[in-house]
Amino acid sequence: MTAPVTAAPVRGGGLLTAAHPGPAVAVATVAALLAVDAGLAPGTAVVVTLAVLSGHLTLGWANDLLDARRDRAVGRTDKPLATGRVGTGAVTAALAGAGLACVVLSLAAGWRSGLVHLVLGIAAGQTYNLGLKRTALSWLPYAVTFGTLPAVVSLAGEVPAWPPWWMTAAGATLGVGAHVLNALPDLADDLRTGVRGLPHRLGERTARPLAAGLLLAASVLAAFGPAGAPAAWVWVVLLVVAALAAFALTGRGRGPFRAAMAIALLDVVLLVAAG
Repeated sequence: MTAPVTAAPVRGGGLLTAAHPGPAVAVATVAALLAVDAGLAPGTAVVVTLAVLSGHLTLGWANDLLDARRDRAVGRTDKPLATGRVGTGAVTAALAGAGLACVVLSLAAGWRSGLVHLVLGIAAGQTYNLGLKRTALSWLPYAVTFGTLPAVVSLAGEVPAWPPWWMTAAGATLGVGAHVLNALPDLADDLRTGVRGLPHRLGERTARPLAAGLLLAASVLAAFGPAGAPAAWVWVVLLVVAALAAFALTGRGRGPFRAAMAIALLDVVLLVAAG
C-alpha cells in the first residue's frame, strides 16, 4: 500500500507554494503602499500589512486543501498537495495558524478595520473557495475583497473613514479583472472537474477582452476619481494602458495575457498614487 497523501512530508518549499505566495505578497504590498500613502503610524501600517498577508495566506492554503482531489485528477504538477510534496496535515496546521494571526492582527488595527477585513475581505474570499468558484457569481468574492482593501487601510487611521467611492469601485473592478485573468490558463482543467465560474461560462474568446476592459476601467476610475485634473504622468500611464488593452484584444499566444497583467500592475500604481 502507498502512504496516504496526508502523511506526505514537507519538502521543496511545498508548504509555501501551497499558500499561493505570489498573490498574497502582491496584495500585502498594495496594502502597505496604501498605508504609507494614507499616513498611518508605522506600527499600524505594519499591523495592517501583516493582517492582509496572513489573511491571503489562508485563502491560498484553503484553496489548495479544498481542490486537492480535483488537482490530482487533472495531474496538476504545480500543486504540492496533488504531487505529495506536502501533506494535508501540514497545510491544515499552517491554515489554522495563519487564521489565528489574521484575526489577532486585524482586530489590533482597530475594530472597524478588523471587521471589514475579516468579514468583507477574508470571509468573502473564502466563499469563493467553498463553492462560489463553481457558479456564475465566481467574480463576486474578488469584487468584495479587492473593493474593500482600501477601507481596511483607511479605517485603521487615527480618524477612521471609508475611502471615496471611486477607490472602492476601482479596487472591485481590478479584482474582477484579476479573477478572469487568473482563470484563463486553467479553463480546460477546471471544466473537466466541474468548475464553471463566470470566465468558464463566457469562454476565453469573450473572457479575455472582458478582463482587459475591466482593468482599463479600473485605470480610468483611479485616474479620474480624485478631485482636480490628473497629473501629466497619469495621462502617459493611461496611454500605455490603452495600448496594452488593444494588444490584449488583438494579440495571439501568451502575449495578450502578459499585456493584461501589465495593465493590472499599472492600475495598482494609479490606485496607490491616488490614495
